[in-house]
Amino acid sequence: MYKRPIFTAILSTLVAGTVAAPVVSATPPPAYPSYVALGDSYTAGAFLPVVEPRCGRADRNYPRLVAAAIKPGSFTDVSCIGATTKAMTDTQSPTGNPPQFEALKRDTALVTVGIGGNDVPAFEAVFNCAVRGASVPHGSPCKDFYTRNGVDTLAEQVRAVGPKVGAVLDGVHRRSPKAQVLLIGYPVQLPETGNGCWPIVPISDGDVPFLREKTKLLNQVLREQATSHGATYVDTYTSSIGHDMCQGPGTKWLEGPVPTDLAAPIHPNELGAQDQARQIIATLRR
Repeated sequence: MYKRPIFTAILSTLVAGTVAAPVVSATPPPAYPSYVALGDSYTAGAFLPVVEPRCGRADRNYPRLVAAAIKPGSFTDVSCIGATTKAMTDTQSPTGNPPQFEALKRDTALVTVGIGGNDVPAFEAVFNCAVRGASVPHGSPCKDFYTRNGVDTLAEQVRAVGPKVGAVLDGVHRRSPKAQVLLIGYPVQLPETGNGCWPIVPISDGDVPFLREKTKLLNQVLREQATSHGATYVDTYTSSIGHDMCQGPGTKWLEGPVPTDLAAPIHPNELGAQDQARQIIATLRR
C-alpha cells in the first residue's frame, strides 16, 4: 500500500525471478498524450518505498513503470490503499483521498483500473484463513467457516463484485469517452498445484485450493466485466504462476503474511510490480 519516489528513466531491465527482461522492447507501445491510473493497494504498490504516504503510492508501482515506458504527456496516479469501487466516486475514509474519478478528463487517452479485491474483501479472507490455519496444518477450517448450509458464501461475495466493477468501467467511459480502458487482474497468491507451504504461509492444506479458486474466480469476474463494458482485461495471474508467496526471495513476486522484502503482507513486491507493468505494456502493444 505504500510506494517510492519516481523512477528515473525507462527501466532498462525488469527482473523476472532471477532473469532480467527488458521493459521496453524494439517495438514500443503506442503513444498516449495522457494516462490516469485508478485502483487499490495492488496498484498503489503497498509498502514499496512511498512517494505519497497518505495513500501509499510508490515510485515503483506498476503505473509509474508503465508511464516510464510509454512517456505520456501527462500522468496521474490516484490509486490508494484500501480503495473499493466506492472510492471511485466518494472520498475515501480514513485516508481522505478524493474520489478517484476526479482525475479523469474528457480527453484522457489511457486509463488503467485495478479494483475489486477490497470489495470482497479478498485479502481479509486470506488473513482469516491464515489465522484459522495457524495451528491446523491439515483440514479446511477456513473453507468450513465460509460454507453455510452447503453454500460457498465467499464465492457469492466474489461474484457480487461484478456489477460494482461494471459500474466503475461505465463511469470511466462517461468521463473519458475517448480513453482506452484496461482492467487489471490480480496475480497468483498461492501455488498453482499442491498444498501450499504451511507453516511459512499458515493456510491449511485443504484451504489452499479453496483460496486459489477464489482468486481465479475474481479474475474471471473481472474479465467478464471488461468484456461487457468496453474495457480490455489484463491477465497478471498466468505470468505469475510459480512466483507465489510460498517461493523464496528473488523468486516470489508476492510477499507472504510475514514479508521478507519491501511490500505489504500478501501484496506484490518490486518484482511483482514489474510483472504487472510488463503485462500492461504487452497488452498495449497488441
